[in-house]
Amino acid sequence: QVQLVESGGGSVQAGGSLRLSCVGSGATLSSRCMGWFRQASGKEREGVAAIGRAGSSTYYADSVKGRFTISQDNAKNAVILQMNSLKPDDTAMYYCASRPFSLFRGCQGVWDRGDDYNYWGQGTQVTVSS
Repeated sequence: QVQLVESGGGSVQAGGSLRLSCVGSGATLSSRCMGWFRQASGKEREGVAAIGRAGSSTYYADSVKGRFTISQDNAKNAVILQMNSLKPDDTAMYYCASRPFSLFRGCQGVWDRGDDYNYWGQGTQVTVSS
């Protein structure tokens, strides 16, 4: 059983930065395929960024490319989402999630399809004011 706990959310002004952390237990996160999703009030959940096993590859939504960076902190068994140049549109609950990996197929499913992830954190709120 993989447990994920997010932290680092908060309230910032537009142009500011936040660093979200997702700490895992029950599994080594660098051996899994990890992603960050967000859901704004009244909107559907969307994939923000993902990272392959051992950081082999990274993926970003067009809306965050050049502003957000996903990385792994192996010492802390964590996945980090560094968010810079934040905009009011980035306001949402942010979730960390994990999807399976196999030696034959690599990361299972599609990086930004939430249904392909089988473990989720409880979320951390990010609010960006203009």
